[in-house]
Amino acid sequence: MTHEMIRPDILRTFQSKLYGRLILPHTPEYDNARKIWNGMIDKHPAMIVRCANYADVVSTVLFARSMDIALSVRGGGHNVAGSSLCDDGIVIDLSGMKGIMVDPVRRTARAQAGLTLGEFISATRQYGLATTTGTVSDTGLAGLTLGGGMGWLMGKYGLAVDNLLSVEIVTADGQLLTASPTQNAELFWGIRGGGGNFGIVTTFEFQLHPVKDVLAGMLLYPIHALRDVLRFYREFCVSSPDELIMGAGFVSTPEGIPAAVIALCYCGDMQEGERILAPLRAFGSPLIDTIGSMDYLDLISMLNKGVPTGRNYYEKASTFKELNDATIDVIVEYATSLTSPFSQFLIQHVHGYVSRVDPEATAAFALRGEHHLAVILAAWEEQVPVQHNRHIQWVSKFWSAMEPFAQQKVYINMLHEGDERLRASYGPNYDRLVALKNQYDPTNFFHFNQNIRPTVHTNHGDNQTSNTGGE
Repeated sequence: MTHEMIRPDILRTFQSKLYGRLILPHTPEYDNARKIWNGMIDKHPAMIVRCANYADVVSTVLFARSMDIALSVRGGGHNVAGSSLCDDGIVIDLSGMKGIMVDPVRRTARAQAGLTLGEFISATRQYGLATTTGTVSDTGLAGLTLGGGMGWLMGKYGLAVDNLLSVEIVTADGQLLTASPTQNAELFWGIRGGGGNFGIVTTFEFQLHPVKDVLAGMLLYPIHALRDVLRFYREFCVSSPDELIMGAGFVSTPEGIPAAVIALCYCGDMQEGERILAPLRAFGSPLIDTIGSMDYLDLISMLNKGVPTGRNYYEKASTFKELNDATIDVIVEYATSLTSPFSQFLIQHVHGYVSRVDPEATAAFALRGEHHLAVILAAWEEQVPVQHNRHIQWVSKFWSAMEPFAQQKVYINMLHEGDERLRASYGPNYDRLVALKNQYDPTNFFHFNQNIRPTVHTNHGDNQTSNTGGE
């Protein structure tokens, strides 16, 4: 549908109810408003509603329902698959909703859904407080959290959803609900890992922890040392305390030279951290060693330059119970066949608090237990679509070569493989999530996400070929 297909008086009435901005294809800022982090995404919504508050969200949901128009939701716009946008539909753009209130006594923060991780941490760090977020400051807080929210502090403090105290959410029928352990508790369970399937969260309340400076950074090694680096990472992870989260893989130096990498964060006592990391500091002959005391915001910003906005991206992820030699062989092989100097691979150790939570009891996020999360990210700057395929094929072949050693379940925020993989990733929680979908969104109105399809009645999303989610 295009906006011209809507009667002008109906469109004017809708626009008059908005506190925010209605952006149409002829509006000067339209082309900029439809751009997101992944430059490969080129979608043309019929309209973009840049919401100022929850009332705009409610109005837009009710308008989209009344006009039978598809609707997607954009928070930070950092999702690789670009499902925060839709062609010929309405985009609810939350990026202007950046309010945050920190209570340093209760150690809590109430944050609106348009905040990025960097903006959220900038506010909490003033009080020496933080909670688990992702690893890139430009990432949207909302999308990251709703899919689980892995990050550098998860070993000590759990996922973002493990620190979520309550939310305000607009449901498919336009209601604004509070969900918490005491209000709409089953919905609260479901949104913590269930993504955007049940509504649009406009406000999050998080538990914070005393975190300001951490012992963190990267070690870069010559690419020919990659096999040894991965083996060292594997052995070092065995004795890692909860305070230490570590990853390894390959990236490129600022000069475009491929390099093996170990990246880490230790969020405990600095002196004890130096003792624990001493064997790592003595390993090999690093080209670069940036490990030291670091402000947590600087840590979250550390990887930004490697994944700038506007570059083209394509990713796939896998989960490994263990990192065996056969998997390492595959990683080394594909490190030598890069199609772009900007592409990268990282495998991260998931353990500690995050791994000890009951996968069914507290939240819908079911990928618990100690494991390694591997992410293959192709990144390139060529803008001609026909040139994209060789980079996409590199990721697909790399991922397929690792699959014989991987588990079927994967981190929901990086899931792109359809219904079977989705069911496996939610495991025993899937049927319970379907029941929630039946209750709160029986028509599958919210389907631009890692979609949990209702079983009672659907008239949206039945022809969707992608089950990817958005921020």
